[in-house]
Amino acid sequence: MAMGADHELTDRKFYEARQEADFSERTMPSTPQTEHPAYKLAFRDVDFLLREELRPVRFQLELLKPEMLLDQAGVGSTLVIYGSARIPPPEAAEIALEGARDLPEEERKVVENLAKKAKYYQESYNLARIASERSIIEGGKRQFVVTSGGGPSIMEAANKGAQEAGAESIGLNIVLPHEQAPNPYVTPYLSFQFHYFALRKMHFLLRARAVAVFPGGFGTFDEFFELLTLIQTGKMKPIPILLFGRDFWTRVIDFDALADEGTISRRDLDLFRWCETAEEAWEHICGFYEIKS
Repeated sequence: MAMGADHELTDRKFYEARQEADFSERTMPSTPQTEHPAYKLAFRDVDFLLREELRPVRFQLELLKPEMLLDQAGVGSTLVIYGSARIPPPEAAEIALEGARDLPEEERKVVENLAKKAKYYQESYNLARIASERSIIEGGKRQFVVTSGGGPSIMEAANKGAQEAGAESIGLNIVLPHEQAPNPYVTPYLSFQFHYFALRKMHFLLRARAVAVFPGGFGTFDEFFELLTLIQTGKMKPIPILLFGRDFWTRVIDFDALADEGTISRRDLDLFRWCETAEEAWEHICGFYEIKS
């Protein structure tokens, strides 16, 4: 005897939240009660969700949304690329130097220093392209998917390198008071925006199997040192950390002095590896994971 869907043992007996919300909107009469914000379904009430007391719920949502969408996209692991939002691409460096000729000496020096680091835009692009062209699939999921902060400069170069290799890439943007948007090379459905820095940093590292760190400012320092701390303290298993720009880093941070002072162990200096080229970085990643380069 044929049975209707309502009588199927495996049929869902509760409506989905989207359906319930649709019922509410289609059938709700307009009355003082239904028009009041208190009557809104809680998950449709943005003002309610933005209340101070709902911060734990917003934390959970920012953890869940990217996690679910990345899993749905078949992303198994990532190659994370950190670096400055201010370093110009090589073609823009010459223009910047031309325009800086008549600037006061201090300002001109800043432009010159940034222009010297334009080579790292190219190396970020090269590393992302190399990893993307390899198209490593393991366990049915994509490995070493290029991930950046979604912004300009070093981040843009990473996403561009992936795109021009015919691969998708991830951008993890953060809401800032000044206007900013994802760079145009981030794959749209893998472009995420965060309110909380803490949740954004979690997503940088949850799937990370290698991290390349280029010269940068406070944000890059924050992300780099947090990663070092996680591995140093044993909260995270070691992964390749590729530190590009030895001249820059040893000028702004005296790593040896930290070891000499005893505030870190001399062995902690082995947590990262110095690199100058994308090929060198990729070779180290392949050696760490025993992948044929």
